[in-house]
Amino acid sequence: MSELDNDPLLSRLILAEKVARAGGAKALEYFHQRDTLVVETKYDLQDVVSRADREVEQMIDQQIRAQFAEDGFLGEEYGLQEGSSGYTWVVDPIDGTSPFLNGMPNWCVSVAVLHDGVPVIGVIFAPYYQECYVAAIGHGATLNGKRLQVDATRTLQNHVTGFGANSHVSPDEVGKILASLLAAGGNFIRIGSGALMLAWVAAGRVVGYYEPYMHAWDCLAGYCLVKEAGGWYHPFNTEGERLLKGAQVLAVAPGAEADLKRIAGL
Repeated sequence: MSELDNDPLLSRLILAEKVARAGGAKALEYFHQRDTLVVETKYDLQDVVSRADREVEQMIDQQIRAQFAEDGFLGEEYGLQEGSSGYTWVVDPIDGTSPFLNGMPNWCVSVAVLHDGVPVIGVIFAPYYQECYVAAIGHGATLNGKRLQVDATRTLQNHVTGFGANSHVSPDEVGKILASLLAAGGNFIRIGSGALMLAWVAAGRVVGYYEPYMHAWDCLAGYCLVKEAGGWYHPFNTEGERLLKGAQVLAVAPGAEADLKRIAGL
């Protein structure tokens, strides 16, 4: 048995990258035959799902259960399975299902691990780009093995901010947020995958990401990545049933932290 096998964090980190890559490979197969998928709606007509999401989640769950049967597991499609180890896996099998089903490359697999409610592992794999973002608490963040560190000189005014919203947020509220962002001298981009945009914060591609209402499976892996790359995130309440509820999400590099906190009302 290796030292990694005895380290509860690093052994889970190795598995998290493995299942994210395996899930991504399976999702990419479906992506290339997406015309054969039957699309269903969930919350509204913009909230879609297919068997690709479900089968990728089931595969990831099975691989985790085979190694860490005592861990909890929360997936977007099948909900929460309680565990007894203090560790809970939080998985979005395909974040950006709408881009995925419409033939766009901006989607990903998101795998987080919580320990006593804190995101201690984050892996986001974007199969079309073959980019794998990996982080563990105290071990830094990487993209395809290259260390990530946010640039403190980038600000709201000299960089671009990621933004997302859904039908849980009123059109008026969306308009006010974007008006405030533009009035402060910023600009924004939206790609349809909040998880991937959080990874982009860690990679310095956007200076921050804000979404007024987002679920745990969309944000917790990205939160770990941003923190380990030197950024800040607004805490997500993971206690009890709160883990299953949406909440305000903000992750940002230091140079834009004050501006985006103000815009978000934090």
